[in-house]
Amino acid sequence: MGRLTTHVLDTASGVPGAEIQVDLFRIEGEESHFVKSVLTNFDGRTDSPILEGDEFTTGKYQLIFHVASYFERKNTPLDPIPFLDDIVIRFGIHDDESHYHVPLLVSPYSFSTYRGS
Repeated sequence: MGRLTTHVLDTASGVPGAEIQVDLFRIEGEESHFVKSVLTNFDGRTDSPILEGDEFTTGKYQLIFHVASYFERKNTPLDPIPFLDDIVIRFGIHDDESHYHVPLLVSPYSFSTYRGS
């Protein structure tokens, strides 16, 4: 059975990105449809898959990671207007029987992602 998961790592501090709000949207044409919001736990992961079962279907999706508020809570020095505020990652799911893992490696001034396992 397929599922969607994520994991956030704070590369500036070398710790998991805890208590980061992540919003999921399904993209259909030019429109985005809100699916749900989740919060990362102390390990930078969500307590359960973001999508699984009947909810997990093929298509185009978008995750929005609200990282500026995370760095503000950690008292990380930020510019008055943070360089990175909300990080948007758009991706496609073509196999509804696979595990799609979308990790985020983030600092106040950079980020990267990949399809994990």
